[in-house]
Amino acid sequence: MTLAGYLIVAALLFAVGLAGALTRRNAILVLIGIELMLNAANLNLIAFWRYGRSPEALTGVLFVIFSIGVAAAEAAVGLAMIIAIYRHYKTTNLDYIDSMKG
Repeated sequence: MTLAGYLIVAALLFAVGLAGALTRRNAILVLIGIELMLNAANLNLIAFWRYGRSPEALTGVLFVIFSIGVAAAEAAVGLAMIIAIYRHYKTTNLDYIDSMKG
């Protein structure tokens, strides 16, 4: 598989994630769309590392490991926020959550 193949797969994955994040009303499905977009970025990092000047340097792998750590923290904070919102509003539908007051 060539670099263009990986970039096409990553672009499709990003498009699916973006469509899911923008069209869904459920907060959990929006987070899943964001995670898909982060995975597409990780696929791009690995592809550019693999087909770059020096694939033995492992710089792309380090960026991906850091990105996975950030995505895990984002998912934990996002799910904690969704749980707090569900306890307050009794729904995860983003259309019904219209105020930020405590």
